Amino acid sequence: MPLTIRALPLRLAVTRLDPREAIPPKVTRSGFFSVTRTAEELSIVCEEVHTSAGARVEGGWRALALVGPFAFDQVGILASIARPLADAAVPIFAISTFDTDYVLVKEEHVSAAVAALRAVGHEVREDGDS
Repeated sequence: MPLTIRALPLRLAVTRLDPREAIPPKVTRSGFFSVTRTAEELSIVCEEVHTSAGARVEGGWRALALVGPFAFDQVGILASIARPLADAAVPIFAISTFDTDYVLVKEEHVSAAVAALRAVGHEVREDGDS
């Protein structure tokens, strides 16, 4: 099934902190952020300008937002994006929310990612396109 995907203009970073650390308040000022805490780590995705000094940071990510919402019983949504990106040798970092999924790709792979997704029939829009 062809999907509509929005390429967001934000430059994102994936940050790893110790699991016992508090969530840095400036993270919540980001226009996009996701926080996951496990026993092993505190992982934060946010705009690069809101990362914390001293944290392990992997910057240069862009988000491809799958236009949802998608029902929880829909099968293969993320796979329909991940498979063509893997075939195009584009590494991804995926984030899911209640309504949709976001696939992060490194900035240098955005053009290849967009081409691979369009080649399999997905519609990719720059944020702000109608």
